[in-house]
Formats: sequence, structure tokens, C-alpha cells
Amino acid sequence: MTDAPDPSGLIRDQIEYYRARANEYDQWFFRQGRYDQGEALNRLWFREVEQVREALHQFRPAGRVLELACGTGLWTEQIVAHADHITAVDSSAEVIALNAGRVDSPLVEYLQADIFEWQPEKRFDLVFFAFWLSHVPAERFEPFWRTVASALKPGGRVFFVDSAYSETSSARDHVLEGPQATTINRRLNDGREFRIVKIFYRPEDLRAQLAALGFRAQVRQTANYFLYGQAERARGAKKD
Repeated sequence: MTDAPDPSGLIRDQIEYYRARANEYDQWFFRQGRYDQGEALNRLWFREVEQVREALHQFRPAGRVLELACGTGLWTEQIVAHADHITAVDSSAEVIALNAGRVDSPLVEYLQADIFEWQPEKRFDLVFFAFWLSHVPAERFEPFWRTVASALKPGGRVFFVDSAYSETSSARDHVLEGPQATTINRRLNDGREFRIVKIFYRPEDLRAQLAALGFRAQVRQTANYFLYGQAERARGAKKD
């Protein structure tokens, strides 16, 4: 199946999908309902979740943090244990409300904005995003990382988490179209379907792409489900 011919229309559909999915999003993470893959695979999933969480806590996401695509707060609540302040940005008012209810911290400031259009007005010690990079169209990869660079203080850092390609990472009624696909059909519990961006990266490829943009990155993958990494501007990288 070919990608949607109108990238802007694809992004609009993606935003609407995550707004509509807000109240059922956590079912994916907690392996509930259509996302329950059975005891053995669920146990494997949560073991790898803990592996990524441990890597994040060892990284220590301290200082003033910008969290892009903050979602329902599954990762905001991890970061808030370390941060002095979090600016959490998402295009969906629905997930922001869920995030605020889950985290319930005066350290978090929420902004509703389309990340592809929004530009930071200040700089941060850390930029964090989870399960977002795979939803950035290839043609917007470089502009997105320019935005990240513009948000970082000198010596600032980046930490990210995303999906590795796995047939059992999504709902039982979702069909992955192969690791080279750049879009995917996603179905809600009520049967509605949306076409969204979904790009699966290999650690070595992502590391090379970031190096070309002036980032020094470490990118790792768990055995089955997750990609995660950290990055910082390389010395001598062109300032944005």
C-alpha cells in the first residue's frame, strides 16, 4: 500500500487519531484488551519496559526538561522524579488532561501545540520524547531535529524511546506492513481506522542520520520491542 499523497493530510489524520485514542492509549502500554499478547509475551514486554526505564533513570533527566508529544504521562511521571521543571507539549488536549491527572505535579507546565509548527521560546537542559520519532515523516526528520537543537542549552542532552519492529508490539488485529513501510493503518476499539506515519529505525541507521545532522548519539535496542537512545550536539556542530 502506498503512502498518502498529501503529507499534511496524513499529519492531520494522525493528530485526530491520537485525540480519539486518548482514553484507550494506555491499554497498549499495559497490554490490555486487544493488546494482550498472552502471559509469556506480556511478561517479556514489561521486562523490556523496565530495561528502558532503568536506562532513563541512569541517564538522570535533570534540570529544565522539554517533553515533546508528552501523551498520557507514562514517561512524564518517570522524568518528574529527576527534573526541576518540565514543559510538556502535545497536540491533543485529551491526552494532556490525562497526563495532568496522572502526574499531578506543580513542576509540569503543559502546552497544547502541533509539534511540527511549534517553536521553543527558551532553551532546556534536556529534550525528551517517547514513541514520537517514528511518527515524524521522513521529509520532516531534519526540520524536527533542528527544532530539537534550537531547544537545547549549550551542553544540553536528548533522550528518546520508540518502537522496534515486532509483530507482537501492537494490537492483535493490527497488521504491520514490513520494516520498510512508512505508514500504517491503526484501528480503534470502536472500529474506526486511521492512516498514520510509522517508521521503524535500526540503531545504526538512526545513529548515522543523527551524525549527519551534527548530533553524537548512542542508540540501543532491547531484544524485541524498544529502541532508545541519547544524543547531544557534537563539538563544532553548526549552531541553529
